[in-house]
Amino acid sequence: MRKGKLALKTCLSVALGLTLFSSAAAEQPAQAKAAGNSEIKITLLGTSDIHGRFMPWDYEIDGPNNNGSLTQLFTMVKQIREENPNTILLDAGDCIQGNSAELFNSHPQSPMMVAMNAMKYDAWAFGNHEFNFGLDVLEKISSQYDGPLLAGNIYKENGERFLPASTIIEKAGVKIGIIGMNTPMIEDFEKGTDHLNGLVVKNPVDETKKAIKELEGKVDVMIGLMHMGLDNENGKPGTGVRDIANANPELTAIFAGHMHKLVKSEEVNGVLITEPDKYGTHLSRIDLTFAKQGDKVVLKSKEATALPVKQADGTFVESDKALEETLKPFHEIARADANVVVAELKGENMVPKNEIEGIPQVQIQETHLADFFNEVMLYYSKADVVAHQIDNDKARLDVGPIKKKDIAFNYQYALGEITVYEVTGKDLKDYMEWAAGYFNTARPGDVTISFDKTRRSSKYSTNDFFGGVKYEIDLTKPAGSRITNLRRLDDKPIKAEDVLKLGMNSYRMDALIAKGGALEGRKFKQLWSSKDESAFGETGGTIRNRAIAYLKEVKKGVYEPKALNYWKIVGVDTTAPERADVVELINAGILGVPKTEDGKYTNVASINIKDPVTKEEIAELSQKAKVNAAAFANVKTKGEFYQKLNQARKTAAAQAKPAAK
Repeated sequence: MRKGKLALKTCLSVALGLTLFSSAAAEQPAQAKAAGNSEIKITLLGTSDIHGRFMPWDYEIDGPNNNGSLTQLFTMVKQIREENPNTILLDAGDCIQGNSAELFNSHPQSPMMVAMNAMKYDAWAFGNHEFNFGLDVLEKISSQYDGPLLAGNIYKENGERFLPASTIIEKAGVKIGIIGMNTPMIEDFEKGTDHLNGLVVKNPVDETKKAIKELEGKVDVMIGLMHMGLDNENGKPGTGVRDIANANPELTAIFAGHMHKLVKSEEVNGVLITEPDKYGTHLSRIDLTFAKQGDKVVLKSKEATALPVKQADGTFVESDKALEETLKPFHEIARADANVVVAELKGENMVPKNEIEGIPQVQIQETHLADFFNEVMLYYSKADVVAHQIDNDKARLDVGPIKKKDIAFNYQYALGEITVYEVTGKDLKDYMEWAAGYFNTARPGDVTISFDKTRRSSKYSTNDFFGGVKYEIDLTKPAGSRITNLRRLDDKPIKAEDVLKLGMNSYRMDALIAKGGALEGRKFKQLWSSKDESAFGETGGTIRNRAIAYLKEVKKGVYEPKALNYWKIVGVDTTAPERADVVELINAGILGVPKTEDGKYTNVASINIKDPVTKEEIAELSQKAKVNAAAFANVKTKGEFYQKLNQARKTAAAQAKPAAK
């Protein structure tokens, strides 16, 4: 039987059905005690997917990052508490993984728990990443937290809840039931591990309904604290809070999470929903206004929003200095670890400089960096083929010392491992075709490679790189038929019936075989995992740690990359004379690389020199280039315009230079 805080809280949930936390009478405003129709305002604040951002610092690159952190959020929380003492602070999970927070799993204290206790969080609902390190680590860390833990849809095999489904928080005489649920996708994410041993994950839609029944008559309103996004994940019913809201209109509001999306306020079936994006960049806020009617309180109105750490004027919310001082020892340990030198890079930089501003070179060509990770994966897995993705468009590793932070910066999925599956040549090609769908189909006249808007906007990169094979991606062909000349490294063609060992991250495989995936419904024999105890274990088996071990133990602290030229993208015209002008205009800030409507994702359409140019574009770009638009009155195509515009701005710049004395 497991001991500690998790076990204790489970026992309490059986005995009491829920936990009750009341604010001190001294904190209650006078109007809460007054008779009549006085109003009571309760403010609920929600965070989610902080992923180890306890201070405004990115420990994976050892540099400041003011976009979001607990210390900055605490500044906002304190201000709101001053405005309204009847404020409740909640977290919807994915707290203890990421940004080197896992470095402290073996330490007596976790900086995330120290920060959450200092901030006085009222409840914490577990997310899927809380289970990444196994139940023993989870119990060790979560036992440091002072408030109630929630996970209503996770049960023990004996039928008892793993943690309570709800807690009641009372403010100003108003009783608020908080219902916590985790994404049922956790079973897919933790497949092949022992992290859920002895646990059963149930449908959160049904379990929310059950929790509501348990709270009926005991609370004035019920709030969901759900580690799930707004919509269903991978097309699986019951994995999004929209389904929960549609099935449970008794809920007043839901704090969502998990999908790393910003949802300021949306109403579904009368249920208010908000999600604070990721990494502490926003603080979700729900304001509830009640009317006091005798001995009862009645909800009059509800509003939701998400408050940004980055202000409208471009400045950032100040970090709370007192909390920073408390967390300073953890900060220094994480920084020191990030700067441990593991090897020396000689020869060439691992990623070339972007040729075109806004188009990441690491995503459109074979690089030494991608080849390096493939090399590591092939060495340890003994697979025929391996696949990985690089989630960082700014990936780089220059000649000189290679530090631990460099590996983390360039391979950002901290938990990524190598799992080997038995597949056929057809399975491999279908997977590769799906990966090649990351790019847009090239049209005649395209001079830049661009990304499919939907794929570019996904939570994680879906542009996978393959090692152990040679191939081309022909963008003149439609998605699904772009992989050409697929062969082994000895140039032997790979046939559909060939049996291969494919090494890749299990998270990606689970997505591929799920409903709607490229390999939907297919089953593959798992041959090996780097995280097996017989291999390198839970920590040593990550791709990050295998890469570090490879540099230190196999390459003896020195790595010199070699050009392999195993794959390339074809079908885009890189030889057209106008292309050089396009490149210069983009890099000069005159011509823009197409972005999504919100400006968040770049390069979602190609620059085409054969498309007709509009008068509006001529006027706009001429103004940027500071040349007379009348000079281009007879220009028909974009390519012709870009050439003449670039020449005109160069001529104007040359004429503007003062004559040499």
